[in-house]
Amino acid sequence: MNELFNISEKVIVVTGATGILAGGAAKYLQRNGAKVVYLGRNQDRVNQALSEGKNISADCMGLTCDVLDEEALEKGYASVINKFGRIDALVNGAGGNMPGATIGPDKEIFDLNLEDYSKVMDLNLKGTVVPTLVFAKAFKEQGDGCIINFSSMSSTQALTRVLGYSNAKAAIDNFTRWMATEMALKYGDKVRVNAVAPGFFISRQNKALLTNEDGTFTERGQQVINKTPFRRFGNQEEVYGAIHYLLSDASSFVTGSVLSVDGGFSCFCGV
Repeated sequence: MNELFNISEKVIVVTGATGILAGGAAKYLQRNGAKVVYLGRNQDRVNQALSEGKNISADCMGLTCDVLDEEALEKGYASVINKFGRIDALVNGAGGNMPGATIGPDKEIFDLNLEDYSKVMDLNLKGTVVPTLVFAKAFKEQGDGCIINFSSMSSTQALTRVLGYSNAKAAIDNFTRWMATEMALKYGDKVRVNAVAPGFFISRQNKALLTNEDGTFTERGQQVINKTPFRRFGNQEEVYGAIHYLLSDASSFVTGSVLSVDGGFSCFCGV
């Protein structure tokens, strides 16, 4: 194995690890030799993820806690240190959206549900900030470590509908750069903070939004394809390599970056 990309034996905590993208990434990392901590808020789903992880190797554990619950995260931190002795990386994969924080085609901005908007901001922004403040303490003590946040195509563009999610992900970009600077200046050049910005992928959450039952694109789906030079949606596996790179020594001089994995969506104006 090329040692630059070797992540074997690294202890990696993945939040949102019961979801599709972060959960798939967690299993990918474990298959590549990492010791993975599957963190989610639903016990049954954590148990399922852990069961699948144990089919890969015994080097994994599950944590059931909400990413907004600092006390529960602190207990989880202690459990990981007790089991593995260290933490090498944190992947902040928890996030999501709510209908009230979106502006549908039949709605206008004044229909925004501020309660849902606040919940979406909390989940996507504070749900990254709080785990970072808890688990990154290990990096301060060790003098090395890596954080990967999840950004979005909506963080730098005014994508219609997803107002709350877009606002939160724009803040994630800022938080990524801010923490990259803070951690490097205080704790040295072996503590790095970056983000990945996935493009559009078909999942159970957005399938009906992007595709019709016969497999053709909806109006929204066609708009995305028209702005994607690759003229297709991504496969979730295509994000894993970017995460692997940012976790490995191959990216040892990379910090504060937001890496787009989007088939060119972010660089194409559509004309």
